[in-house]
Amino acid sequence: MGMGMGVGVAHAAKAVVRPPAAVASEPKEIQLVHQLGPQREEALKQLVERFNERSKDYRLSVRTGTWSDDGSPHLMILPDEDMERFLAGKPRYKALSAVMREGGVPLPALKPPAIMARALVDAKGRLLALPVGLSTPVLYINRGEFRRVGLDPDAPLKTWFELQQALGRLFDSGSTCPYTVSQPGRVMIENTSAWHNEPVSARQGKSERPSFNGMLQVKHVAMMASWHRARYLRIFGAESEAEQRFASGECAVVAAPSASWTDFRRTAEFEVGIAPLPYHEDFPGAPQNTLADGAAMWVAAGKRPAEYKAIARFVGFWLQPENQVVWQRESGYLPLNRAGVFAAQSEVLGPELENIKVAVSQLNNKPATVESSASPIAGHARMLDILDEELSAVWADRKPAKEALDNAATRVQAAVAPVVR
Repeated sequence: MGMGMGVGVAHAAKAVVRPPAAVASEPKEIQLVHQLGPQREEALKQLVERFNERSKDYRLSVRTGTWSDDGSPHLMILPDEDMERFLAGKPRYKALSAVMREGGVPLPALKPPAIMARALVDAKGRLLALPVGLSTPVLYINRGEFRRVGLDPDAPLKTWFELQQALGRLFDSGSTCPYTVSQPGRVMIENTSAWHNEPVSARQGKSERPSFNGMLQVKHVAMMASWHRARYLRIFGAESEAEQRFASGECAVVAAPSASWTDFRRTAEFEVGIAPLPYHEDFPGAPQNTLADGAAMWVAAGKRPAEYKAIARFVGFWLQPENQVVWQRESGYLPLNRAGVFAAQSEVLGPELENIKVAVSQLNNKPATVESSASPIAGHARMLDILDEELSAVWADRKPAKEALDNAATRVQAAVAPVVR
């Protein structure tokens, strides 16, 4: 009896034996952190979701946060101020050009232009990070407010004198804030200098020397000071307050980043116009070109080869023209390669990408020169802080333009020039 049962069990066991089934493993995670804000985070998440639908072995996760030495994420979209801290000390990143080359994925990004922050490229001009959040200052106008005072919103405001005449008309017609500026140091010094082919810094041996206290910069700041006294110009303290005042309808004109176009179209209850920055016509060759700056996506060092391959595939996916167009439309940021530039010119998209058209035409108005190119000092967060501090003394009538810019140059020389790359 026992023997018979044993045979039965053996037969039963034999009947249920099957080849081991392949167990599907869960995709491994690639972490991406950012500080883009809610609207642009949503655009980033949509891009990542489209990539994850095609990726089998790895999936990206997105969260708001910053980099840290302990348990650093794989990818970090860092604003300018965080970028400088991230690059200080020991290398914490793997160069994007190396990630793409080793991953076997082409990097069809624009050849790093002279107008882009120097921290994003190495000595051979190869990309260290993907400049996903680039922008350049442009001029925005409240078209309805222009019509109210009898100004043609389609008439170009090519020069600062032409803008001054328009601001006078607005002020005389009751505007309490004809003009304001977001990030005054970036607009009035850094980009106004490049726009007039004047350098922000000059080489001094192996280091950089600030040179933003020349005739052009003094003239421009003095003009802005006269506007401030005449109440044509208002300067606000918080970084985004000028843009908020424009979006609310309080200010009629604002100089602000080209990426702000998407925010204004989303929140302003009036028709927004966009145009290039004005220029001073008594400077031969102006206008020249402006500069592009903003957040970039860095790849962390010390990750596994398979993870770098997944990251390379994601970057390649982001650089596809159709994905660039969606990113430009939703975020307002500049194209990442020529395919993105060409796609942005499509008439089908119309006004949705008007900011891209204006920004690209301004950046490429003329081939960048040594004087109009980005420098290690230009765009440095500490330089911009010092400029804004010194300019605040001009708006308060405590210092003339020349003294404020001379002081700023001395302070930047001591604080920034010795440590720039």
